[in-house]
Amino acid sequence: MLCMLETLLALTLKNEICAVLSRYNLHIENIRGQGYDGASNMRGEWNGLQALFLKDCPYAYYVHCMAHRLQLALVTASREVKDVHQFFDHLVNIINIVVGSSKRNDELQHAQAEQVENMIASNEIETGRGANQIVINTISEEGANYKQRGDAEGAYQVLTSFEFILILHLMKEIMGITNVLCQALQQQSQDLLNAMHLVSTTKSLIQKLRNDGWKPLLASVISFCEQHEIDIPDMNARYTKGRGRYRRQYDDLTMEHHFRIGIFTVAIDFQLQELKSRFCELTTELVILSSVLNPKDAFRLFKIVDICNLVKKYYPQDFTEHEQELLESQLRHYELDVIKHPDFQNISTISELCRGLKISRKSKIYFLIDRLIRLVLTLPVSTATTERAFSAMKLLKTRLRNRMEDELLADNMIVYIEKEIAGNFTIEMIMDEFYSMKNRRQA
Repeated sequence: MLCMLETLLALTLKNEICAVLSRYNLHIENIRGQGYDGASNMRGEWNGLQALFLKDCPYAYYVHCMAHRLQLALVTASREVKDVHQFFDHLVNIINIVVGSSKRNDELQHAQAEQVENMIASNEIETGRGANQIVINTISEEGANYKQRGDAEGAYQVLTSFEFILILHLMKEIMGITNVLCQALQQQSQDLLNAMHLVSTTKSLIQKLRNDGWKPLLASVISFCEQHEIDIPDMNARYTKGRGRYRRQYDDLTMEHHFRIGIFTVAIDFQLQELKSRFCELTTELVILSSVLNPKDAFRLFKIVDICNLVKKYYPQDFTEHEQELLESQLRHYELDVIKHPDFQNISTISELCRGLKISRKSKIYFLIDRLIRLVLTLPVSTATTERAFSAMKLLKTRLRNRMEDELLADNMIVYIEKEIAGNFTIEMIMDEFYSMKNRRQA
């Protein structure tokens, strides 16, 4: 039944997309790239949306959004480790308690502001309870009803536990390493070669964290707990699992072994495993062959043979046999002309190369190469723009602003997503625009 529903959903999505293409006089047979998330109804090889399009257009190559793949790697790794999974559940609960109302949100901001003022005045980090602890503790004592007080008390116990602080610092370290890759994968102009390198360096840094990061992490957690008056367990004590009468004791396991092996090492191992499995598609032949057009480092990867193979294997419908022969001739001239030209030495992405060929009018001379570059640019190695739109929607329409109407939400999303354009407008320019609108209405 579930498979039938997914197939039906894929067919519905395809019909809607085809209707949009038809509206703008675009033809489905000209699709050369697809990019969706990893849901089975989207990327399914038999009945998924990408498979339905491939039946009509065999050259509409599908690539799973890399930014979404990284997110899935983090999510899956957290689910596989029970303690980390519970940490995120507790974290969501704490956030809901603190920011569940405007009053609590204001209390949190006020407490944080006071803490920053004290830090500036004393020139050191203030010891004692943090802003979140103050707010949650206040709710547990002064909540409007027993449920609020009970939830807050439970959240306070979790928030002030050593294990919660340890996992919090561990996740901060892991996400700090993956953040560079995450930001690179969300760029509108995607650099395939650098993305592949960043995946490799990210895995290396996480491996280094696994090998050498335990002692610095433990020292940082202990220091944090001492500053905020959080109980630190005896690391040499015997580890006891669970609470109450039926708790299990492990004579051969210490508390440090539980934290270091059971949480730290296992969480990192799952993270490395997920990164390897999620990003194995980056080494596919299509991506590697496409990288030979990259102008970075003075066209270091440029190879005529590889470019010709790229066309023959993946884009035969876009180049006739005669054009494939002519392409090789154009590439020889291109190698001596464009690659050696000073105006093309400082560009680093394929999109900049395409723009440079257009401005210099060399796109008319090397029209087959220009066509191939545009085809490669359509390869949707990242759908970061769409992902950012959904993220913006969550940031704008929060629990405290859940009655925002569609028109206002759309206007706010445009301003948020197009930050670079919106940054060019000043308050004076906006005021002048409204003033001129008033004059037009009077006229």
